[in-house]
Amino acid sequence: MNSFILVVHILLAFGITVLVLLQRSEGGLGGLGGNNSAANFLTSRQTGNLLSKLTKYFFAGFVCTSLTLVIMAKNATRPENISLVPVATETPVETPTES
Repeated sequence: MNSFILVVHILLAFGITVLVLLQRSEGGLGGLGGNNSAANFLTSRQTGNLLSKLTKYFFAGFVCTSLTLVIMAKNATRPENISLVPVATETPVETPTES
């Protein structure tokens, strides 16, 4: 479950990045989805509204997955001893007796 949420979280982060870059601005990739496409079924205003709505939904999902991952990490059981060196149990040491 933790891995699934982490994968969704990464995909949402990538999606937010792409959506922000596609929005019309001075630089970036804003000109790619604008008025010059052959299948221009959306006006530039509709495209901007769609991209901003998608960005909001992706961001809301990103925040939800972030909080879920934090809560799952907090509630995870942790081992008592986190050292990599195994703890040796004490055994009585026999001293050599002289005969």
